[in-house]
Amino acid sequence: MSERWDAAPENEPARPEPVDPEQPSEGGEPEPTAAIGTEDVLDAEPAQPVAAEPPLGGKRARRSPWNRTRDRVLVAVIVVVVAVTGVVIGVNSDNAATVAQVAATLPPDLPLAPAAVPGSLTELWQAPSSATPVPIGEANSVVTADNGEVLGRDPLTGTVRWRYSRDLELCTVALAGIKVDAVYRKDTGCSEVTQLDTGTGRRTAQRNGDAELGTQLVVDGSHVTTTGKKLLNTWRDDLVKSMEYGEVPAVVQPNKQPRTGCTYGTVAAASGKIGVIERCPGDPADRFTVYRASNDEADEPKVDYSTVLAGKNAKLVAMSGDLALLVLPEQKLLVIYGGDGMQKSAYPLDVPAADLAKDPTGGIMTTSWTAQGVYWFTGSKTMAFSRDDLTPRWTLSNSVGPGVTFGDQLVVPIQGGLAVLDELTGTTIRTVGVDRHGYTGPVRLSSVGPVLLEQRGPTLAALK
Repeated sequence: MSERWDAAPENEPARPEPVDPEQPSEGGEPEPTAAIGTEDVLDAEPAQPVAAEPPLGGKRARRSPWNRTRDRVLVAVIVVVVAVTGVVIGVNSDNAATVAQVAATLPPDLPLAPAAVPGSLTELWQAPSSATPVPIGEANSVVTADNGEVLGRDPLTGTVRWRYSRDLELCTVALAGIKVDAVYRKDTGCSEVTQLDTGTGRRTAQRNGDAELGTQLVVDGSHVTTTGKKLLNTWRDDLVKSMEYGEVPAVVQPNKQPRTGCTYGTVAAASGKIGVIERCPGDPADRFTVYRASNDEADEPKVDYSTVLAGKNAKLVAMSGDLALLVLPEQKLLVIYGGDGMQKSAYPLDVPAADLAKDPTGGIMTTSWTAQGVYWFTGSKTMAFSRDDLTPRWTLSNSVGPGVTFGDQLVVPIQGGLAVLDELTGTTIRTVGVDRHGYTGPVRLSSVGPVLLEQRGPTLAALK
């Protein structure tokens, strides 16, 4: 639609005619074109700069409150405080107090163990290892643990190949399959657990637990159980908790535990089952209970059976399959229970009363296993049992520990050395002298390749 210009009202100057922008002026140059519908006022004031369109729908933006010097200083102070706080937390964190040095390569293969125990053994090296109840030899490495530090060593030289240490006290360290579980003390319990690859020292799992002070580890296949007087914790081989038994610290739902107020004696495990001697209010004597290492709910034990025994001060020596071997000191009996919770057989027991006067340290009887047998050190004697049915075989007096297989022969520690025995009959084949530098206490044995390991109290020694 075209625009129409009307004549100027009377007494008002006429409006100028619109100029064709294409039509040249008298000077030959096009005249500037005024905007259509606006006035072109002559002699007007010089044009003022036009302000930019205010943002946000026509509202003028406010000045930033952080543009003042005071505000910038405040921001700088906050940044410094946050940085310092981060440094302080980092310096005092568990990671800052942890040293983890892994081996660059897997350990080299070792020579095979000798077919027969050598006629003489020489000490290769020794090292402090107060946190290992039993010497650890696995994956061509020997592991020692002392003063918060777990070390992987060359079996032949004792040279340290990997190191894991924390500024915490070690509660206990044990071989679980092909890994090492190191339990550290924190606050009032043994709650920090680290799993290490035996060959390289690489961390494979970690967890926080609720184990009691003085705990030891009961290892059975794919499960590990911490001992205690009021609580037993069971983990899978990846340290995931699978069962709690006893006085659970954080009860989610009440009445899931079978009994309350009980204290625990010795503990053993086999075939995904855990056995424990209980002393409960109202029971006339000790109670023996077997429960599963896992269930749908980790705080709801599935009990296979629980039976009150014939006397007090009972000890659980070992479990194999569905069978359990117990000691009844008051009756001077060894008894075997079946998977139905019934006593299957009993055998007379002839050991000094002092050997059975109290529960062992950590709640685990001093036992060892071979492919054929189970060996129990009573404190003055070593007793041999069939691995299949736990029936007694023979007894060796004046020993200082249970036996292990070294090469193809059974060796049992005795005062002054080792006894090489026929595993089925207990007949002594020969003895081998060992210089223990004046140590006369209990000895635990293990081996890796051609190296025999002796745990002498807080010291581990390697022999070849």
